[in-house]
Amino acid sequence: MTDRTSKAASYPLLAVPHVQLHGVVDEAMYTSFKQQVVEAPKDGPLIVSLTTLGGDPEMARAMGDDIRLIREYAGRETLFVGKVAVYSAGATFMSAFPSDCRFLTRGTRLMIHERLMNSTVQLNGPLSTLEYLLKAKLHEIADSIRIQDEGFAALVAGTQVSLQTLKEKAPSNWYIEAEEARELGLVLDVI
Repeated sequence: MTDRTSKAASYPLLAVPHVQLHGVVDEAMYTSFKQQVVEAPKDGPLIVSLTTLGGDPEMARAMGDDIRLIREYAGRETLFVGKVAVYSAGATFMSAFPSDCRFLTRGTRLMIHERLMNSTVQLNGPLSTLEYLLKAKLHEIADSIRIQDEGFAALVAGTQVSLQTLKEKAPSNWYIEAEEARELGLVLDVI
């Protein structure tokens, strides 16, 4: 007996993603991602699934940039399927896909938060150089915020969520259930 709420017939290709990623977003995941993309069929949409509790946002951005290049230079449709948990850097990666090319499986949760920094500034040296050390750290923070805001803007593009709303919710870890993500337009559908 089939589940009457199943949308499998509407999206049969999503059941067998070409690229299946799970675990921490890191260099190992990026290596696996690149290898699976090379091994994927060259025709039709490229389907990528992800389950992650987070990781390195720069590795997520690098994978996302590869997705953008595939879409823009190969003219290939790219589809995202989030499974179980798409947290932190996972949401960063998801933002590389247009909102109408994103799907979540039932029961999946998104978690979006601000980038984190753990840093110590040690002032040690001639007084005339200390100001430069502080300015360098402030520049690093400002640039990180700019990168974060670019990702946030990509995540909410074409959705019902404003950038301002996301920026207000992100500092306290915004958890979003799959159905709510669909209602907000962050994903096209829940499968």
